[in-house]
Amino acid sequence: MLPADAAPPSVGPDRIEDALAVAALLAVDGAALGGVILRGAPDPAREAWLQWLRSLLPQAQPMRRIPLGIDDTALLGGLDLAATLRLGRPVMQPGVLAQGDGGLLVLAMAERVSAEVAARLAQALDTGEIRLAREGLQSCVAARVGLIALDEGVSEEEQTPRALQDRLAFRLDTAELRALPQLLQEIAPSALDRAELQQRLQQVQVDDDVLQALCGTALALGIDSLRAPWMAVRAARGLAALDGRTRLRDEDVQTAARLVLAPRATRLPELAAEDPKADTPDSPPPSPDNASGDDAPESAESSPQSVQELAEQVLAAVQAVLPRGLLLMSATGAAQRARGAAGRAGALRKTVHRGRPIGVRPGEPRGGARLHVLQTLRAAAPWQRLRQREAARASAAANRSAHGPRIRVRREDFHITRYKQKSATTAIFAVDASGSSALHRLAEAKGAVELMLAECYVRRDRVAVMAFRGNSVELLLPPTRSLARAKRSLAELPGGGGTPLAGALDAAGALAQRVRRAGDTPLLVMLTDGRANIARDGAPGRQRAAEDAEVSARLLRGQGVRTIWIDTSAQPHPAAQALALQAGAHYLPLPHANARELWSAVRQVAAEPTR
Repeated sequence: MLPADAAPPSVGPDRIEDALAVAALLAVDGAALGGVILRGAPDPAREAWLQWLRSLLPQAQPMRRIPLGIDDTALLGGLDLAATLRLGRPVMQPGVLAQGDGGLLVLAMAERVSAEVAARLAQALDTGEIRLAREGLQSCVAARVGLIALDEGVSEEEQTPRALQDRLAFRLDTAELRALPQLLQEIAPSALDRAELQQRLQQVQVDDDVLQALCGTALALGIDSLRAPWMAVRAARGLAALDGRTRLRDEDVQTAARLVLAPRATRLPELAAEDPKADTPDSPPPSPDNASGDDAPESAESSPQSVQELAEQVLAAVQAVLPRGLLLMSATGAAQRARGAAGRAGALRKTVHRGRPIGVRPGEPRGGARLHVLQTLRAAAPWQRLRQREAARASAAANRSAHGPRIRVRREDFHITRYKQKSATTAIFAVDASGSSALHRLAEAKGAVELMLAECYVRRDRVAVMAFRGNSVELLLPPTRSLARAKRSLAELPGGGGTPLAGALDAAGALAQRVRRAGDTPLLVMLTDGRANIARDGAPGRQRAAEDAEVSARLLRGQGVRTIWIDTSAQPHPAAQALALQAGAHYLPLPHANARELWSAVRQVAAEPTR
């Protein structure tokens, strides 16, 4: 925090004060608070904040860096190969988490961290320990760490994994801290007495009205995680300890809510805060015991007040720093989509030939698989003394010399490297071009396809378009990344006629299988009202056409094709919903959607994990 005699500059003083308060809180209670997401590209402001945080830490407190792509052995610990071979027994080598016990860890490029590493870090943040049971080792080591996630994402989709977002108390944007390097040049850093502050932190008491006010504020802001108000309470206690007090003030609670709750808000609180009296009872009067003793002068600084008044003050403090676009985000649901868009439809294929290494597994190096030498030696190392003895006994029995290899490796020790390769996504738009509203549907489909192709160059995705009407299903656009080709193919298309829905489902399923055989991940987007009137053989008739469509939908589900069914009826139609259920598709009733809303819905569903 800023010293009392240091006045912050006029440029963004509140945000800089908050950033320095976050640094002080992490230096004192980083493991309990989880850590901070520091979003922004590498710049002087980020480096200045990290350097200031280091200056607050004691010399003995570690601050280690977790590189992108770290494996389990380096992160969690594993077999110390050299010591194991030398001593003839398993010797553990601690990982980064164990080495950072009691300190802070810096996670580089947090927006690109894998789900596996995020899960390991989340477990360590929850339990404060690492349990190992592999490679002949079984141990439990302490890993009480705080995490500084350096998030360099440039878009809403590039975010720190949700598992870590939920466990890290604070979020800072380096774009708001540009004046920080100049300010810190005028302030002399000094390490905090961590032991004394932690002892004082344990003495800070929290009243029930503070808990109710913070929980009510979290509820009003649409925060559905119970960790958020708990971390806000912990931050308020830390602020009081840093100020040399053992009792909370209203300012501590308001600052903690501003630091922890405001960045997590998903809606504006006006509607939820219109009548706080309805759900928030007044707090009981203070006990006479609290008015005596050493804390009496401090408690007199703030007169007793109701939970309602405190909740209103906390809510007002949070509202002052809510993001500008929160109203629009709340209205469109973009806030939830941004938090849920943790991936894309392209499947991760595990191979033994090429891609990004994701670990090792037992296996023989055949069929193009690559031997992982180090892991093979780790598997063989704990058995060396036993194998040497067996070899010596066998040599003595056969009256042979006992000389042999220094390291004895057997077939069961072999480990091979695993790789993962992200396949491209091919989105197949199957558009119902029948009926009077065909022109409107096709216009929206064309717009959605053009929006998707605009991102294909960075996502390696492809798009195909099929149209069905009358007795035929036509492939207008084979899978392509060419935007110009797509526009030419979609320029003119007549509409009208019957709805051969069964034939469209069969043709779309066949195209999806061809896409899958080519190594891509198919994503089928059906735009139709589901009212089939042309059977599979081309004969008219609604009953037979509906039966054929049901059979084709079940076949499509059996093929495992991921499907999004967009009902284009004026009102959601039961027939379309029933067919979507039989096809195992995501059903989206969007009768009045424009092209951008349509593509947003497709991206939202495609980003969900594969079922």
